[in-house]
Amino acid sequence: MNQEKPETAGLKENYRSGFAALVGLPNVGKSTLINKLTGAKIAIVSDKPQTTRHRILGVKTGEDFQAVFVDTPGFYPPRHELGKYLVKVIKDEAQEADIVLLLVDASRPDHDDTLSLIRKIYFPVKDGIPIFLVINKCDLVSKDEILKIIETHRNIAHFKEVIPISAKTGENVELLLQLVKEMLPEGPQFFPAEDKSDQNQKIQFAEIIREKLLILTHQEVPHSVAVMVEEIRPGKTEGTLYINAIIYVDKSSQKGIVLGKGGSLLKKVGTLAREEIELLAKEKVFIDLWVKVKEDWRDRPDVLRQLGYW
Repeated sequence: MNQEKPETAGLKENYRSGFAALVGLPNVGKSTLINKLTGAKIAIVSDKPQTTRHRILGVKTGEDFQAVFVDTPGFYPPRHELGKYLVKVIKDEAQEADIVLLLVDASRPDHDDTLSLIRKIYFPVKDGIPIFLVINKCDLVSKDEILKIIETHRNIAHFKEVIPISAKTGENVELLLQLVKEMLPEGPQFFPAEDKSDQNQKIQFAEIIREKLLILTHQEVPHSVAVMVEEIRPGKTEGTLYINAIIYVDKSSQKGIVLGKGGSLLKKVGTLAREEIELLAKEKVFIDLWVKVKEDWRDRPDVLRQLGYW
């Protein structure tokens, strides 16, 4: 990965472990798949392009293996500094992974864009790294259409495995996990068996808040929104948790959209986020949400660093 791997829990005999990077265009189902593979909500999900912005690890541990799945941003031509950072994340993860899972959406016609992605991601990958072509949403198309997709992609790259799946229904997901396990190198256990991810609470809670914003604001402000959790501490009464978070937008006109009439939309975001965080924290949660404007933050490296992108 593009940072040091975690300290290991020791080497077990005949144990397999490694990192599998999920790459693909926006909205092909990478986050849905990583959640299905790990059996937990690791990554937020929405129908907005580039919902994923951070390198997110999802951990699946079995008796004789540990697969660490890396959810990467959807590949999108960069239009600002944030976009350049996201492309770098994708390339770094593909370079350093033990396995690359290239996801395509069987129901979409943009396979030429996928082939362009293959050229940009596949050829820099180190020799010997197995690449799987994972055809997602196979439940939405016919078998003949899936065969056409396989033939199209095989014309440009050699894949170790080609497998149609449905991350939503779970079809062939266990088979995919088994194929990944077989390709993992021998190695140590990187995370405790009970861990599902490496995310800290601040990032996890910020992502939950951003997910609710993406759902409620539709197409108005998804790319221009960032969330930073500034404080998490015990609440004033026992068994409660207090969270203070700031929602950043890059134009003054978007602040009113996020707030909603009389603060109604922001209140709804807080309610939905609180309900989900309470399930995770197993405590009663109080959230203070603030909306601030940081002009053109996506093109400002200083702000991107502040938000944890660098």
